[in-house]
Amino acid sequence: MSHALKQVFNKDKTFRPKRKFEPGTQRFELHKKAQASLNAGLDLKVAVQLPPGEEQNDWVAVHVVDFFNRINLIYGTISDYCTEQSCPIMSGGPKYEYRWQDEHKYRKPTALSAPQYMNLLMDWIEVQINNEDIFPTNVGTPFPKNFLPVVKKILSRLFRVFVHVYIHHFDRITQMGSEAHVNTCYKHFYYFVKEFNLIDTKELEPLVSVCL
Repeated sequence: MSHALKQVFNKDKTFRPKRKFEPGTQRFELHKKAQASLNAGLDLKVAVQLPPGEEQNDWVAVHVVDFFNRINLIYGTISDYCTEQSCPIMSGGPKYEYRWQDEHKYRKPTALSAPQYMNLLMDWIEVQINNEDIFPTNVGTPFPKNFLPVVKKILSRLFRVFVHVYIHHFDRITQMGSEAHVNTCYKHFYYFVKEFNLIDTKELEPLVSVCL
């Protein structure tokens, strides 16, 4: 890791507080297993595969939380440069514009600035992953029937953060010397969603040529 990136990461400048797994729980052990695979330098295509004997929903849940934390960190490093003035529309270049929709204030897809969109997105994901009815933490508590649909929506929206960062702020990532870290994080994310068919191929098109 570059010195510049260490400085940024040591500030713990996540866009949101990190969600952590409770030590001693099954999820914590799965999280450690996933991290060990990454730290061992395994091929990312192999590292994302479901370990023998593990439940797929548990494996997916662990990774959703991990990607939320890591993408928060990436966005946090460039958030000072992603402003109402620099990014008045949440987009990925002229071809892709992302509108926000939720069950509360924005019931119809609404054009927002990138920082507004990011704030709403991270708040929304936090609510989902902290909801025991969707992401149960107790061993033996079954996942709900809507778990995978919710996960797919979370991941497709997190993918939009990558699109925006790569297309509009990669010069800043490069200046910090952190492009290798961001590329690895994106590859990990990409191979994971492909392995478990969690994002439609068409949605992945904006970054189809990036680092893969």
